[in-house]
Amino acid sequence: MAQQLPCDGDGNCMVCKSKPTTEEIINCKTCITPWHLTCLSGTLDASSSPDGWECPDCDNPIAPTNSSSNVRSDLIASIRAIENDSSLTDHDKAIKRQHLLSGQVAHDSNPQSSGHNHILELLDQGFNCSFCMQLPERPVTTPCGHNFCLKCFQKWIGQGKRTCANCRHPIPSKMASNPRINSSLVVAIRMAKMSKDVGSKVQPKVCQFIHNQDRPNQAYTTERAIKSGKANACSGKIFVTVPPDHFGPILAENDPERKQGVLVGETWVDRLECRQWGAHLPHVAGISGQSEYGAQSVALSGGYEDDEDHGEWFLYTGSGGRDLSGNKRTNKTQSFDQKFEKQNESLRVSCRKGYPVRVVRSHKEKRSSYAPEKGVRYDGIYRIEKCWRKPGIQGFKVCRYLFVRCDNDPAPWTSDDHGDHPRPLPDIEELKIATDITERKGTPCWDYDSQGGIWKWSKPPPESRKQAVVDGKGTKKVRHPKQTKTIRERLLKEFSCLICRKIMVMPLTTPCAHNFCKSCLEGAFAGQTFVRQRICEGRRTLRAQKNIMKCPSCSADISDFLQYPQVNRELMHVIDSLQRQSKEIDGDEENVDLDEETVDAEEKTILSAEKNDATDGVIKDKEVCNTDAEIPKCDEIGKQSPTNTPSKPQTQKNNKRKKPDNDDIISEVTIHTDNTQNCKRGAIDVPEATVCTNLQASPVGRKLKGSDPQKNDADKICLSNPAVGVQTRGKKKKLVEG
Repeated sequence: MAQQLPCDGDGNCMVCKSKPTTEEIINCKTCITPWHLTCLSGTLDASSSPDGWECPDCDNPIAPTNSSSNVRSDLIASIRAIENDSSLTDHDKAIKRQHLLSGQVAHDSNPQSSGHNHILELLDQGFNCSFCMQLPERPVTTPCGHNFCLKCFQKWIGQGKRTCANCRHPIPSKMASNPRINSSLVVAIRMAKMSKDVGSKVQPKVCQFIHNQDRPNQAYTTERAIKSGKANACSGKIFVTVPPDHFGPILAENDPERKQGVLVGETWVDRLECRQWGAHLPHVAGISGQSEYGAQSVALSGGYEDDEDHGEWFLYTGSGGRDLSGNKRTNKTQSFDQKFEKQNESLRVSCRKGYPVRVVRSHKEKRSSYAPEKGVRYDGIYRIEKCWRKPGIQGFKVCRYLFVRCDNDPAPWTSDDHGDHPRPLPDIEELKIATDITERKGTPCWDYDSQGGIWKWSKPPPESRKQAVVDGKGTKKVRHPKQTKTIRERLLKEFSCLICRKIMVMPLTTPCAHNFCKSCLEGAFAGQTFVRQRICEGRRTLRAQKNIMKCPSCSADISDFLQYPQVNRELMHVIDSLQRQSKEIDGDEENVDLDEETVDAEEKTILSAEKNDATDGVIKDKEVCNTDAEIPKCDEIGKQSPTNTPSKPQTQKNNKRKKPDNDDIISEVTIHTDNTQNCKRGAIDVPEATVCTNLQASPVGRKLKGSDPQKNDADKICLSNPAVGVQTRGKKKKLVEG
């Protein structure tokens, strides 16, 4: 039997190598494959029609004998089921056959991947490579806003093409020779692919953790600390059992080894050993605290020349104001103003609430007479009395704090045998030019007890939010509910502008593969021209020179791109789709919350109305006149008839706006059905153009247009006397008696 083959993709018969005419081609009803009638070994039956003909590959009446034949028969059966489905159109049938033959249906039927990944589909629709029609592998974005795989793009450029495959926009020569990978798209595609398998299998996060009892007594003695420098500053054992956010002194009950706690005047070799005893945990930063919680300790180490140390009190300078980027980690020159944020805000919180703050002094503070000669020393508890901002020595504003000692033990530099007593605050000259002054108004949490003669907590100390160490094992930590970001929110964060750090609006992708908002990128070069004119000593004009405009994220020149910036439409559509889906999800959650709040509010309204009925009695036959439309009558004050909804203000509005005459009534009337004793001026918060009626019908005036309800008491009138109204004529307003 001669070999039977169909026509290829170009329409040529694979047997005779010729291209048959339309009349000589017959299509299989199952696989829709074209065949050459002349080259078929058999002929069509007289009873069979060309529409119901099956090719030799599909017409196989013999039962399958092996696994490959079994798979083939299942595939043919699936194709026949699609063709016999009368509810599908020809286009839908073609799509289903394509999915079936490409293996996507079998993949979707896998129980591990049964969850439909809308995020991956969204990226698949928006970021497909125009060559391979798949999500880009090492994506490259052209200046015209189209995405390609790096290999596909290089193959296209290798063929001598210098235009975009989608829009034929010219590709810059620098990009053609050295294409840059769009890192934002790489992260987004990776996150979408990883989210597909989140439900089926979760990769455990590998982290190296050493229990406190297994840590060495001194830092830098573990295997991870072999590298030079202080790369493993947290390797030493913590000898106290207080949590990291512990306020106040460290007592003997928190010292399981020595049974004495951390004593005033105790010294250590360096900040690392000080950290092991919990006096001050950060080994570099001078402030230990959280902006919304408060500060637990500070270190005086000569970091700022504005500091003033007077022993029992000192002026402390906040953190920040210096450029520490690159290799400027030890920069001591201030380049911008300090603000009350982060660590500085934590000190201000401790000032407002009167929390105790542990203070350690370092030998690095050379300007202070109270600093130790070597090492680090614990000097007891201080309290922040005031904080403010003022211009510093270097010309920029700094945050300043007044610390006053309030410890039960004497200071290390005194010969007294008793601790501190409340002392008057010193006079600070710089307060005259200070701004943003913060002083404590209420009772401090750490205060002096005159009866016992000691400093103690006058209010309960703040609860710890972190884990304490007890006998080498961590106690049970109270975990606060943490809002985990969804895949959509994480993807939107990746699509943020590198200038404003917000989700991009009208995104632009530069040839150096950086993404910005169009307004942000254009605003960064506002006022600059692309060409600079040059004149030689004012006599003659020289050749114009091109201005170099560097990318805000790198040193690449993007001046040519800025002349005709093209919005990345594919990226913009994906961002809009993600935002729309997030709003829909958030809207559904808000509707559920609003429904619950509405039910609670209605229940409270009914309960309050019943309470008013029980105390004030019932007043019937209440009528309201001078309204444009009829308002439902109430049977009782605060309680409507059973056919009505719970008591709510009834509002009537005019549909047509016109200039009112002197006899016109107000355009909006709100009726309150409260009891008589509450109907007096100032007792009820009445909105604009509102009249609170009482017992009888009365002439109602109208509110003067443009008047301020807070300045004119006549705008808010409770008619305890039903014969009193508001009458307006032009711009005048007065009370008249009816």
